[in-house]
Amino acid sequence: MPAAGEPLRQPRLGLRQVAVGNGDLLKPEFGTPASDVAPEPGPINDFLGRTLLHTPHHKRTLNLAAEADTLALGRAIAAGLEPGMVVHLRGDLGAGKTTLARGILRGLGFDGRVKSPTYTLLEPYKFSRLYLYHFDFYRFLDPRELEESGFREYFNPESVCLVEWPEKAPDLPAADLDIALSVAVEGRTAELAAHTEAGRRCLDRLTD
Repeated sequence: MPAAGEPLRQPRLGLRQVAVGNGDLLKPEFGTPASDVAPEPGPINDFLGRTLLHTPHHKRTLNLAAEADTLALGRAIAAGLEPGMVVHLRGDLGAGKTTLARGILRGLGFDGRVKSPTYTLLEPYKFSRLYLYHFDFYRFLDPRELEESGFREYFNPESVCLVEWPEKAPDLPAADLDIALSVAVEGRTAELAAHTEAGRRCLDRLTD
C-alpha cells in the first residue's frame, strides 16, 4: 500500500509490472501498437492457378454505335487473348453477346459460320495457337448441370473460354475479362472489367 499522501500508481497497459526506477525494463511487452490501417489482403488464386485482382479497378466503357463497332471490339479483344483466359459475356437477349463472340473469332482468323450455342451449350473452335470454347448457359436450370455435363474440364490453362450467361452457372471459374453489353439509345454500350493481370493486359491493348 502506498504511504499516506502518496498518489496511487496506475499500471500502464502493455508494460511489464516492474519496480519503480528500473527504467530499462519499461518497454512494451507486445511490440509496437497495432496500426489502425488494415493490411493489404494476400493474393487470391483460383483452381486454374490465376491470381485474381482484389477489385476490378481496371475498367473501360465503350459506346458501340453499330454492329460493325461490336465486331471491331471483338477483333481488338482477340489480339490480347492468352491461353487459359476466361471471358464472361453478359447482357439481355439481343444485347450483342454472340455478335461480340463472332468478332473475337474473326479476329482469331475464323471465317466460317459462328452459331450461338444456345441449344448445343458449347461450340468448340481449334486454332493454331489455342483452343477456344464458346459456351451459352442460358438454358441451364440447375447449377449442378455444369459438373454433370463435364464442361468443367474445358476450363484449363491451354484453352480460352467465352461464356454467355455465366450467371446461370455460378460455379464457373472467375473471369479474366468481364464484358457487360446493354442496348443504348444509339447502338450498344460495353462495360469491360479486368479481374486478373491477363485481363488487364488484354484491356490495355484496346483503343477507342
